[in-house]
Amino acid sequence: MAEPIKKSRNPEQTRSDLLAAAYAEILECGFQAASLERILAKTSVSKGALYHHFGTKQELGLAVVQDVIAPDLARRWFAPLSEGNDPLGQLDRILSEKIASADERILRYGCPLNNLIQEMSPLDEQFRQALQRILERWTEVLAEALARGQQAGLVRSDVAAAEAALFIVAGVEGCVGLGKNAQSVEAYRRCLGQLRLYLDSLRP
Repeated sequence: MAEPIKKSRNPEQTRSDLLAAAYAEILECGFQAASLERILAKTSVSKGALYHHFGTKQELGLAVVQDVIAPDLARRWFAPLSEGNDPLGQLDRILSEKIASADERILRYGCPLNNLIQEMSPLDEQFRQALQRILERWTEVLAEALARGQQAGLVRSDVAAAEAALFIVAGVEGCVGLGKNAQSVEAYRRCLGQLRLYLDSLRP
């Protein structure tokens, strides 16, 4: 059993602790089955303090999307793609790292963004909109990076950047879902390998 996070009187730290525990709980159980009692047990935060920061379980879940999942995606994808004018090289490095680091965790947990899309988008419009904003931003960042690559002569000029970006996002998320459902790390790796070949086809 995980050790409870040390209780803090700092409101920002308390909020951060709650978000970290809620993220772990949602990743493990899904949002609907997530237990506020288990979240509180992991943090040693009182129920009153929880409701001071998040009026409802839905507010807590949306905060996980906005303040944990979105920044993590920005760190892993947006920041590298904002560097230089070779988006295909950066994408290849990201996918290569994913292939090399893939293990049983991808089968157990999948992608937190993808999980919530599948679980909550049909049920809750606020969740759907919050998740859609992340997908749109991811696609936008990719499209901008591909356009810069075209200007630098490193991406084929006939590539429709926005459409290619949408396909890449769909490919990445699809590979995670395929690997999780097949319970096969190898299937996940092979899928990402094919996506790398697609990226290579975008070079002049």
